[in-house]
Amino acid sequence: MTKRLFMKGNEALAMAAIEAGCRYYFGYPITPQSDIPEYMSRELPGLGGEFIQAESEIASINMLLGASAAGVRAMTSSSSPGISLKQEGISYMAGAELPGVIVNICRSGPGLGGIDASQADYFQAVKGGGHGGYHIIVLAPSSVQEMYDLTMLAFDLSDIYRMPAMIFGDSVIGQMKESLTPNPRPSCVLPPKDWIVRGKGDGEQRVVKSLYLGDGELEAHNWKLHARYAELKEKEARWEEFMLDDAEFLVTAFGSAARIAKTAVMSAREQGLKVGLLRPITLFPFPEKAYRTATARCKKVLDIELNAGQMVEDVRLSVAAGTDVFFYGRPPGAGSLPTPEELLEQIRKFY
Repeated sequence: MTKRLFMKGNEALAMAAIEAGCRYYFGYPITPQSDIPEYMSRELPGLGGEFIQAESEIASINMLLGASAAGVRAMTSSSSPGISLKQEGISYMAGAELPGVIVNICRSGPGLGGIDASQADYFQAVKGGGHGGYHIIVLAPSSVQEMYDLTMLAFDLSDIYRMPAMIFGDSVIGQMKESLTPNPRPSCVLPPKDWIVRGKGDGEQRVVKSLYLGDGELEAHNWKLHARYAELKEKEARWEEFMLDDAEFLVTAFGSAARIAKTAVMSAREQGLKVGLLRPITLFPFPEKAYRTATARCKKVLDIELNAGQMVEDVRLSVAAGTDVFFYGRPPGAGSLPTPEELLEQIRKFY
């Protein structure tokens, strides 16, 4: 009989990180992600790993950078304002072609904000929140099972493409409890880390850096990075389709908002409306081709987000010509989660 567990999303993520080979964690407590460092602090020492509660979020991202340069699998996590503090380090990791997993269990903002569920960090995550024109891999789970599965995937993709990867969740997915099935780590051929720094000794010197001062060097380096982003778009975009085969109206949402939207779609079907759902799983690379294909037939799209409108910009850039894109969002605030009935009303409005 397949073993099933009942646990929080944050704990499922931490468990998956350890099963994926992460033995080094650096972080700082902030609600609603503090279950992750609690889990790692309890489990890592017994596995020969290291847990460090750094003095700040800035210190923790630079510890991740150093551990990655040494060739080990490592992770950090935080919530929105903490991720903001990490942005300079994330930019340095992207520029230095360093893997590493960063978890953002989003909370409301701007500023200190509050602990309500929010998806208002979308721009920060997918557009490159630090300086320079760069991207990181961004995966958006919508269930506890996906918190587990996508964390394992994040470590592998990060190593394959030599770039940071982010798990983009929120307080709903992080704090809710669901059953999950632990899976053996999928077999994956990973490239050798023949670039990692090492101690002084014989052999070729290895340097990990993001500083290129020679004539034309930085431009060439940036084009190299952007070629990798193009490869990601071609090979690694992921999404879920629900009731799309005969759909005349398309609903799109990600993460926890997609769970509510799916219920609204099923209700619309019960009322005879041909509605389907397209859920991006990778926010970068964004599944542009999936939207273009779906909207070759469905000429009306309703984008639903827990913010005032961010992913909707990428949706509008991705749909086929002649498609109408509508938006319904809820900026963070107490009781800001929309109900399925509320979303059904919006579907009927634009159908």
